[in-house]
Amino acid sequence: MLIEWLYDNLMPAWVSDRSPDSSHPHRRRFTNRYRRKREIVKVVWIFSGLAMIVLAAPAAIVALALGTTFLSFVILDETD
Repeated sequence: MLIEWLYDNLMPAWVSDRSPDSSHPHRRRFTNRYRRKREIVKVVWIFSGLAMIVLAAPAAIVALALGTTFLSFVILDETD
């Protein structure tokens, strides 16, 4: 209830609007294409996390974390 009140009274209108607007600074986050990319990144992180748990070696965990971070940035890149 408090969160709803905050959104209604304190936040700008574009925070609750889910439609892409051409003048919105982060309009790409509301497109279906970007949401699909986020789902792909989520799956990649889940598999990477499972691999980190299975391997349980600090070097492997660091290497997987850095590689997955790089891959996430590549997938979510704005260029086509």
